[in-house]
Order: sequence, then C-alpha cells, then structure tokens
Amino acid sequence: MAFGVFVHRSDSRYDDSPAERYQFPKQYLSRAEACAGDWIIYYEPVKATGTRGYFAVAKVERIIPDPGTPNMHLALIEAGSYLDFAHNVPFSGPTGVVERGILNEEGRISGRAQSAVRPLSPQDFNRIIDLGLARDAMPLPRDATLALQEEPQAFLYEQPRDRISSFTSRIVRDRIFRHVVLRAYDERCALTGLRLINGGGRAEVEAAHIRPVDENGPDIISNGIALSGTMHWMFDRGMIGLEDDLRILVSRQVNDPDSVRTIVNKNGYAMLPRRASERPHPHFLRWHREHRFKS
Repeated sequence: MAFGVFVHRSDSRYDDSPAERYQFPKQYLSRAEACAGDWIIYYEPVKATGTRGYFAVAKVERIIPDPGTPNMHLALIEAGSYLDFAHNVPFSGPTGVVERGILNEEGRISGRAQSAVRPLSPQDFNRIIDLGLARDAMPLPRDATLALQEEPQAFLYEQPRDRISSFTSRIVRDRIFRHVVLRAYDERCALTGLRLINGGGRAEVEAAHIRPVDENGPDIISNGIALSGTMHWMFDRGMIGLEDDLRILVSRQVNDPDSVRTIVNKNGYAMLPRRASERPHPHFLRWHREHRFKS
C-alpha cells in the first residue's frame, strides 16, 4: 500500500465523483493499484477552471475495471473517508513546491508532475495534510461548548498514520465540514439569506449534510448546505426540499406553508455558492427528495 495523488478537474471529461469513485485509463492501473487500501490526495491543476490545488483526502477501497467503459478502470472510494480540505493547498508556496516527489535530481519539476495518478511520499503526504487541514484559521463551532470538547491533536504527529487517525475523528471532520460549507455560503442561510452572528462572534448558521452521514453521506462540500437552525430542522425532517435547480420545495404536510414561504428567499430558490464545484450536487438532492422530503 502507498499514498498517491489523483488529479481531478472540476470540468473533467471522466466519470468522476470524488467522494465515490475516480475513473482513469489503463496506463495508470499499476499506480492506482498500489494505492488500494490507502489514502490519496486530490489535486486540481493550475489550468483547470476554478483551480483548487490540493483540495481533499480520501481512502481508496479497491480498484475495478469500469463495467461501462472499455480500457478504463475505477478507484472506488471507501464510504465516509472523503474529506474536503479546510484550506486549498497551492502547488507551490514560499518554500517551493509542496509535492517534492515530482522534482528531479537537479531540483526542477519533472515529467512526473503531468501524471494524473502518481505516488506520494509519506513526507509529502504529511506536508500537504498539515497545510490543508490546519485549524488555526477555522471558525469555532456555533455552540461554544463544542469548542471545549477534547479534539485529537491533529497534525502534531510525525508519522502519517497518526495524522490519519486524527482526521478520521468525527469531531475533527464535523468542524472542517462546517468551515468549508459556511465559507462557501458566506455564513448565510441558503434558504433565507440571513447572516446572523451571535455575541461570541460565531455564525448562527449550521452546516447541514444533504444526505446524512449515518446514511453514507460523504463530507464533501457538494453534499452540504448552510442553513439556519429552523431551516436545518425542517430540512432534516423533510418539511423542506430542493429541486436539482435549487428551487425550494415546501411539503404539503407543513401546518403553515404560507408563513414558511414568507421567510424563504423571495425568488423561491436557494442561494448558490460562487464555485460550481461547491454547489449541491443533484445526486444528493435527489436522495433527499426520495428518502426525506414529504411531498
């Protein structure tokens, strides 16, 4: 087993769904197979639309031939392993490239940097994880008492396996998920447009999973939406839903639907994050309509 880098573009022509599967051609099979059972870091190249650099970590469960496309394979991502970085990590920083394994003996960028699937050294894995999941710039939880909970001392260890045990913690993952979702929505409720900050300087809005974690919903930003406490409660109980185009649906089981429609966005649609990759994915919205929304 070995760490790796998987290159993924927001406008990819491949059948990718980063939290679930990664499609790649046969030429990368041996490299991808080396990552089976281990962790990879996703990278979006500089020339891609909405470049993110190194943007997420996930665990490869296994590699299989793509049943629908000849000479293509799929890296299946272990359920619940995907995690967006709190901070996108650029290819190069003040001290040079962060992925040192792509440098040749002369210290220059080699052809390995062009490979869509490539190995990643433990040292490079550590470096990218430390930068991507650093906690110093993340906002505190909405509930101040949550900030007092014992968090694993993530990113203070020297060994990669210790880092992995820390960022797989539910407490850590929830905090990072909250950070990336609230940032995408500018700390506003997507359904009402309200941006409320409490006396402690914390946003009152919450980061809701569209498909819940206990229903195999991943910690990917496209499975998240920023909601006020009331909207979150209604969304989780199927009183409110969303069409694929983010038109707001109000259940007929709501006892006072007219009042609900007066507090949601006047245009009848949820707010959109600026980046297309951060918007709710139709796959997750469809799941919510089929399994939660009470039409």
